Amino acid sequence: MPIEVTPAIALEDDEAQVRAVRASGPGGQHVNKVSTAIELRFDVRGSPSLPEGVRARLEKLAGSRLTQEGVLVLVAQGSRSQEMNRQAALERLVELVRRAAEPPPPPRKKTRPTYASKLRRLEGKTRRGGVKAMRGKPRGDD
Repeated sequence: MPIEVTPAIALEDDEAQVRAVRASGPGGQHVNKVSTAIELRFDVRGSPSLPEGVRARLEKLAGSRLTQEGVLVLVAQGSRSQEMNRQAALERLVELVRRAAEPPPPPRKKTRPTYASKLRRLEGKTRRGGVKAMRGKPRGDD
């Protein structure tokens, strides 16, 4: 059953390899016997489900989680349950792909200030300069 990310993008189940690994950190006797952490590997460059633009944005978003070969590695170990960690890792993958699927905003168009706004700015500067000039010591022009 494919994992639906957006209406246009659906990832196949076999594209993401999920593997149980031992969680790090404290945990007592039980932690040495069970593998509750989940390592999810997703081949970004080799995925047939991703359009080229989404693939490029996903590689940029992944940052240090992307290997040299273009494989995205997500580790989930927040829960004691292996199944909950699996769900968390899949949700993080879907969220990353969803963010990469959003098109970037168009570049800002430069605008020029209007003539009236330039005049208002200069009037304000003149007024402010007048106020500051009045603060000085009185001159002995008389």
